[in-house]
Amino acid sequence: MTTSEITIRPLTVADLDRFLALGGPAYGPPGRDFLATAAEDHYRPHWTWVAERDGQIVARAAWWGAPDDEHPIALDWFDLGGASDRVAIGAQLLRAASEQVRTESGSFPEYHLFLPADWHDRPDVRQAVDERTDAAGQAGLRPFVERLRIEWVAASGLPATDDRLTFAPAVGDAELLDVLERVNVGTLDAYARRDIERHGPADAAHIQLDDMAWMPAPRAWWRLAYTSEGALVGVVMPSRNYESFVVAYIGVVPEQRGRGYVGGLLAKATAFLAGEGAERVLADTDTGNRPMAAAFERAGYRVTARRIVMT
Repeated sequence: MTTSEITIRPLTVADLDRFLALGGPAYGPPGRDFLATAAEDHYRPHWTWVAERDGQIVARAAWWGAPDDEHPIALDWFDLGGASDRVAIGAQLLRAASEQVRTESGSFPEYHLFLPADWHDRPDVRQAVDERTDAAGQAGLRPFVERLRIEWVAASGLPATDDRLTFAPAVGDAELLDVLERVNVGTLDAYARRDIERHGPADAAHIQLDDMAWMPAPRAWWRLAYTSEGALVGVVMPSRNYESFVVAYIGVVPEQRGRGYVGGLLAKATAFLAGEGAERVLADTDTGNRPMAAAFERAGYRVTARRIVMT
């Protein structure tokens, strides 16, 4: 597609390395090697778009998916060059790509903007955020939530266990769906709240379960937590995504909240993943979910990055 002096196109297998030709600050996922990730089929040429002017790359965007996915899950690499009209170019790039880059449901994928943990205190990064979110807004995306990237490393030591809890594998879908629906009552998680509002509590639990099952780690890792008397406390899902060990999900049922149990669930997940060889464990939580963020901090996890999500 050509408009004025800007040419917008997806890359090809032969020129995928041109994605790296754009100068200036890069705002992709922390520590990710683009070409190595593309070689594993997470980025694909028809999901990777550039804007060119006079043969030079002036903006770029890449959508990510799992190797077996037919459709991308998220736009997680979007950079603007140094042109004075870079915001307009970025918006034009996203609008052009949106005609072809769609999720399985036919919607435009979310935009995940990965940022340093201290980005609010850095004027240069705030400008980069404003420009990218402005371009994405002009292409039809809207702010949804800001999330914390939280990390545990083995050198921190394992968090203390909670002797009040016992754990059992979470096996059947029916049981898990019931627990997820109970945990979602009063949840502070933006995704869960949105799904409940859109689809109702039961379908929201199904969406969560599908999201967790999508990860390549075994479901046999998931655990339900109980008191010594056998009362359900909650669920924790240690897992692994395509790059790292993760605490994919953790939640306490409403009647057990306020008793400090979330720390025991988190300790169980961390110890389990360490036993699987994890030297580092990642987790995400919304900036508005302060109780969960505090629980991670008490367990020795530290905020290492932030992520703005636009939908």
